[in-house]
Amino acid sequence: MNSILRNILAIVAGLVVGSVVNMALVMASPRVIPPPAGVDVSNVESLRASIHLFEPKHFVFPFLAHALGTLAGALTAFLVAASHRTTFAFAIGAVFLAGGIAAATMIPAPVWFIVLDLVAAYIPMAWLGGQVGRRLVRGAGSRAV
Repeated sequence: MNSILRNILAIVAGLVVGSVVNMALVMASPRVIPPPAGVDVSNVESLRASIHLFEPKHFVFPFLAHALGTLAGALTAFLVAASHRTTFAFAIGAVFLAGGIAAATMIPAPVWFIVLDLVAAYIPMAWLGGQVGRRLVRGAGSRAV
């Protein structure tokens, strides 16, 4: 496959895989840690009106969704890319960071969560995705010989 097409596929695959992981965790969140009584987590107005009722435990799954979605997307991009693999992993992290910044301006959350989320869930997870990808590629290369 042409390396340019493979690199484009790496970005698309990374965004799709990362988004699927993110949404799966976001959708599982209320089943695992129910929101405060009367809060509709799918409605921004309901969140704004009742964010003061949320405890730190209610932010565990949103953080995991952002971090693990970015990690999965970055790892996917790294593994699919034909060249500049680390760059593609970080590109996925940057796209998800931009989404996190946009979400932070639209969806109410405590400042501590926004800071933690923006600092720890995106670029560090993109870096980790690249590191895991590098080890996987290195391991697969040694087994192929």
